[in-house]
Amino acid sequence: MNIKKELETKIGIADDIYLNNITIDPHTIQAIMINEVVPSDPLQDFYGSPDADYLKTTIPLLQGAGTQVTSIQDVLQKGIYITNAVKTPKTGYAVDKSSLEKSLPYLESELSLFPNTKVIMLMGDVAKKAFNMITKKSTKKNIIPAVSTYKLRNREIYYEGIRVMPSYIMTGKNILIEKSKAAMATEDIAAMLKIIK
Repeated sequence: MNIKKELETKIGIADDIYLNNITIDPHTIQAIMINEVVPSDPLQDFYGSPDADYLKTTIPLLQGAGTQVTSIQDVLQKGIYITNAVKTPKTGYAVDKSSLEKSLPYLESELSLFPNTKVIMLMGDVAKKAFNMITKKSTKKNIIPAVSTYKLRNREIYYEGIRVMPSYIMTGKNILIEKSKAAMATEDIAAMLKIIK
């Protein structure tokens, strides 16, 4: 299944929406990692060029968690799919609400493509907010409580039988500077890997 084509068929084509143009068997995916926002240059996204900026921080986090990966193909072969909550690049420092709202139908449909998902990792506050906006439609409440991520890390949160794990953003230069957050994200990824083994 080509993710981009599938989502465009279901939701529609939009010029400024960036979708993962990859072909995978959705049944092989057991974990979904939701990053915050697509980069302005699609080549720097997870499925862009082999040395994409997003992979320069994500691959080391996965390696630190104990999985032998060196490329996005390795990550997919481990049953892990990575996507972005917001499908339009940021225009300022923060993600604006309209971008998030425009992206939600795509993200919601994308999550539904994978029938064997055991874990959804929310990598950063934007991912948490997006997931809450999606799940609130059916639950009428936030699945992820509005407290600091470090307070949520050891809670077991489930949505429709899927473990939901809030963690820290895995892309951008800040992850290289904030060593404690990188260490906690690595621990969270290691916990996710144990669930999907």
